[in-house]
Order: sequence, then structure tokens, then C-alpha cells
Amino acid sequence: MYKYALFDLDGTLTNPELGITTCVAYALRHFGIEVEDLHTLRPFIGPPLVDSFMHFYGFTKEKALEATLKYRERFETIGLYENEAYGAIYCVLDELKHAGLTLAVASSKPEVFTKKIIEYFGMSKYFAAVCGSELDGRRVAKEEVVAYALEKFGSPDPSDVIMIGDREYDIIGAHKNGVAAIGVLYGFGSEEELRNAGADKIAAVPEEIPGIILN
Repeated sequence: MYKYALFDLDGTLTNPELGITTCVAYALRHFGIEVEDLHTLRPFIGPPLVDSFMHFYGFTKEKALEATLKYRERFETIGLYENEAYGAIYCVLDELKHAGLTLAVASSKPEVFTKKIIEYFGMSKYFAAVCGSELDGRRVAKEEVVAYALEKFGSPDPSDVIMIGDREYDIIGAHKNGVAAIGVLYGFGSEEELRNAGADKIAAVPEEIPGIILN
């Protein structure tokens, strides 16, 4: 049985769509770009923001960094809380913790925001560590965040650890650290994306996660 479980935040523990897409639109407006349909900004959920601004809007690195700062201007006061927890996730965390696993959050979102969100939704009691990126852009790649979380646990045998996430970045980041990964379908990644990334298991709904980990 696994001893440690690392959870992605966005699309795995909570649904941040409204907050993230609204804040991205706010940042784009700063550059004279108007977005009428916020759903078109859903691909921003998951990857590092700088990368997304460069990839989806052709921003230079400098311009993408400026856009990220503009995004945070709204996110840290309003967008942070335009979010909702997946209801069944509390039962999932409770079952895993009572089974003896040590749990952590491993998110590419800045750690300061990640901790606030976890506290806001009353999830702090479940996690031994909440790991994220730095505001200055360090430790933003998922493999770096996973490695950081493993260090927090004293660098356990990777075979004792499993990652749970909704995007290919979670699967790839886990595997680069020798960690198995569950892809979840209730978030923002498709089954095709997760399987192509090499997900070891797939969970359609949160309730399936404990059965995969504990059996």
C-alpha cells in the first residue's frame, strides 16, 4: 500500500474555474484584449501562468510576466475565493488519512495562495504539507513541486508515493520523480490527455480515488 499521497489543487481538490478565468480576462484587458466567453480561457487552469500567456496569446516572456502580475492583482483579493471544493473530496481525504497515509498538496500555484485556499476550505487538517511555487517564478514546474514535497517527507522511496491530478503536467511531473499517478476526469484534463501522459490509473469521480490507492 502507498504511504504518501500528493494532491494537485486546481481541478483535483477544488474547482477554480470562475476565479482563474475571470482573473486571466482581467489581465488580458490590461493589454487591450477583450474576452467575451470565459470558457475559452479554461486551458489556463493547470499550467504555469507565464507559459500559458506565452503559448495561447504569443506574449514574450517579459510581457507574460507582466500579465501574471496583473492577474495576481485581482486573484489575491477576489479570485482566490471564486472557487469551490469538490464535495466528495472531504470524504476521500478523510478515508485516506484514517487508512494511515500521509497527505500533501503539490500545486504549481504559488504556495502562499495554495495555503490560503486550503485553509479557506477547511482542508488544512488533512495535509502534513502544502507545497507550491514561489511568487518569483521558482519551483513552478510540477516535477519541481513534487520533488519539493518529497523532500518535505524526508525523501521516501518513490514507490511508496502516489500523485493525484487532473492534467498531463501532474502525471508527467510525478513520473519524472519515479512516482505513480492517478488521473482524475472530473477536473479539466480529458481522458485522452491523461492516458497519453501515461496515467497509471484513471478515476472518473473523487469517490474512486481511495479504492485505487488502498487496494
